[in-house]
Parts: sequence; C-alpha cells; structure tokens
Amino acid sequence: MRKSAVFCAFALVSAIGCALLLSCSSTHNMVSNSPATINLTLSDPATCSAPQGPFSHIFVTIVDVRINASSSAGDQDPGWVDLTPNLAQSPQQVDLLGQANNQCFLAMLGSSIEIQPGTYQQIRVILADGSVTLKNNSCGSMANCVTLTSDTTNSPLPLLLSSQAQTGIKIPSGQIAGGQFVVAAAETKDLDIDFNACASIVTQGNGQFRLKPVLHAGEVNLTSSSVNGRVVDSVSGQAIIAGNTIVALEQKDSSGVDRVIMETTTDSTGGFVFCPVAAGSYDVVAVSSNGALITYGATIITGVQPGNSLGTVPLVAQAGTVMSPASITGQITTGTGSIGTAADISLSMLQPVLENGTTMLATIPLAAQSSATATVTTAADASCPANTDCASYTVSVPAANPSLGTFSTSGAQTPAAPMSGPVNYTVDAIAFVPGGGGTLDCSPSGLQTNSNSNNTSLVVTAGNSVTAATLAFTGCQ
Repeated sequence: MRKSAVFCAFALVSAIGCALLLSCSSTHNMVSNSPATINLTLSDPATCSAPQGPFSHIFVTIVDVRINASSSAGDQDPGWVDLTPNLAQSPQQVDLLGQANNQCFLAMLGSSIEIQPGTYQQIRVILADGSVTLKNNSCGSMANCVTLTSDTTNSPLPLLLSSQAQTGIKIPSGQIAGGQFVVAAAETKDLDIDFNACASIVTQGNGQFRLKPVLHAGEVNLTSSSVNGRVVDSVSGQAIIAGNTIVALEQKDSSGVDRVIMETTTDSTGGFVFCPVAAGSYDVVAVSSNGALITYGATIITGVQPGNSLGTVPLVAQAGTVMSPASITGQITTGTGSIGTAADISLSMLQPVLENGTTMLATIPLAAQSSATATVTTAADASCPANTDCASYTVSVPAANPSLGTFSTSGAQTPAAPMSGPVNYTVDAIAFVPGGGGTLDCSPSGLQTNSNSNNTSLVVTAGNSVTAATLAFTGCQ
C-alpha cells in the first residue's frame, strides 16, 4: 500500500513535470518562430540644396524596397523579402531635399512589417519609371525630377533612370552598417535608408540629369541616434558667416579610408545635425569657405558615437596672405583594354592624418562644390588617349593640413593645431556602371594617386592649381 502511494505520487509529479516541459517547449518554439517586426524610414541630410547648392528639389518615387539574406543574390534569385508591400498600389514620392520630420527622416516607407528572424546582407530600392500614375505629382507627368536653384519658375526637369526601375538600387553589405542587418524572433527594429542625393546626381553634357545612386542603410534608434554640434571660427568662436560649410560623417572602409556616410551643411548659427545615425564609431569632418573668400582647413573629430553632442567644433583659417583655396585638376580614362567605354566616376579628395601612430586617409568635403565628393562621367572625346573614354575634373580644396582631435564630452572640441609643412592630397576614384544602380565597374574598380603629372608628390598651395597624375581604369564594361 505504501509502495503504491509512493508510486502514484511519483507518477503525478512526473506528469506535472512533463506538462510543464511541454508547455515551456511549446512557448519556446512559439517565440523562436515568431516573426521580427521592421519599421523602415528614409533620410537624407543634404548639402546641395538652395540657396548655396544647385538644386531646390530632388524628387524620387519609390515603389518597393526588398531585402535578402544573401550578399550575392541576383535580381531573380529566391529569398527577396518585400519590406514595403503598401507601396505596390501607392508609390511614395519623396523630396530628398525636403524638410525632415523631427530633423530625422524624410518619410516612413513601411511600418510594422513582419519578416523572418535572421541576418540580411543586401537591400534593393526600386524607383518608379515614367509610366507610373501619382496623386499630387510634384514632377508633372514624370515620376522623378529635379528643380534648379537658378530657375525662379521651379520647372521640373526629368531625372533619368535605367536599371533602378527594374532591378533597383543596390545597397550591398559594405554599405549596410556593420555589414549586415540582424533581427531576432519577436524583435522590433528600425531600419533607415540614407539617400545621399547630392552625390547621386550626374549632370550630363547635354544638360540632362541622371541618377547615380549612393545609399547607405543601418539599424537606428529614432529617439536617440543623432550626432550634432556647432562649427565655429577657431579665433572668434563665432559661426562662420556666409559661404558654405560642409560637415561629413565618415567611417573607415576595409582599406582604412574614411568614407562619407552622411553629409550636411550648417545653419546660420553654425549648427548641424545628423539623424538618424546607425550604430558604430564615426569621424566628423568639417570644412568651410566663407563669404569673404577665407578658406578653412578641415577639422576631424574621431570616435564619435550616435547620441553624441560635440558642442563647438573649431575650424582654423588657412594661413598666409593668400586666403583662396587651391585647385586640383586631372583626367580619368576608362576602357575595356582594347576600346574606350563610359563609366561614372566618384571622386574623393583625401588627406593623410596621423591617428594613434598610424596614417589614415580622410575624405575632405568640397565646400566650394557644395558636396563631400564629386562625380564625372567618361565619354569619347578627341582629347582622350587612344582606345579610351575620358573625363577631366577640377576641384577646389583647402591649402591647409587638417586639425585632428578625439571626441570630448566637455561640450567643446579641442583638436590639435594643424601640422606644418607641405599640404599633401590623394585623389581617390571609384568606377560605376552608368545607370547600373550602383554596380561597380572596371578591374580594379578603385584607383588612387598621390602624385602630380610630374610624378612627384601631389602638394597644393593657396591660390594655385596642380595637375594630378592620370587615373587609367581598364577592364571596364
């Protein structure tokens, strides 16, 4: 009797335990299989807008955004997940130079979108072609257009696309913060796409405008992911009046070059805001040329995190009696190896900076051009070397070495004084397939030179022009 009672008690406990285990297992499986939820936004802190910049509006119409776990997935490969099913019937037209909501994002492209948990390494943004019908279309009968600062009538001009209306604008893993977007089961995350409009417009020789898209993406926190500060003259401590002040948010690529992730201009008080900013460590690079034709060298503040407030960021005026900037000119050539072929070329002007005993190359924004970088397109011309297409460029740069400092929480940044000696530059060029939605071109797709046309160091002096060595791309499509 006693054994029977013990056995019954044991059986009861076992049954309860099994029930609990089954319940826990069921709950665990339910959570592990629960979808993640994504909110998708679009941002663009722009530098090329009126009054200093050439454009008053840049309108694009977005019809879809897709994401894939594979970094190498092709257009027709499986695994593409639609993040914006609502846009199929109601495409969204966005002014990339428009007023951002809460100084943060231009548009909410999708909210509470459910996707499977996992790691995603590629994004595509699909733009509308000319046949789409829109309510309250700011482009008239077109889907995508620009208006010029110089045009008082604000007449829309077509923004030409190619594959962006079929295969989409590619955002590869190298342009996603951290190289990938990771979501766990039942997790809600905010994903932002930053559209660098000012680096994305190619002005063609016939006066038309074509899209060469430059986009980045990453996880953000819309309530606490801004980076802000105020750019001032290092002597007066006051905002730099008139002219143009460009601030870039930069991050090192795999080769150690500081690449522009976001760019913006300062307001009348010298203030700037980047928002939203994806998780990571950044360098803030500011440069200016004011209305009195005084050129300022770049100031670089390293180790900046989302949520940081820099306070004041001082710029040092170019030394000497000549205050005008220097100019760098040069030629780019592209070809298959046997014949010339066209390519879009993104140009960056880099300066060497000694950081913790290691020399890094930082991108110096082009204040005179109202952009952080420049874009040219090669084409057939009598001036080109045999069997190549070519393009010439001229950019204005500070004839001063940068000031460098590590981020301080004090509310005032105190970078070291600029190094004395020669002011060296490196010209950096990256080739893209024209109209290829951001597809790299040529082999290799990136070239650099720190030499002038006489094969000596590329050194600039105030008020003078220097010609860089030719950058010759081969193996292009």
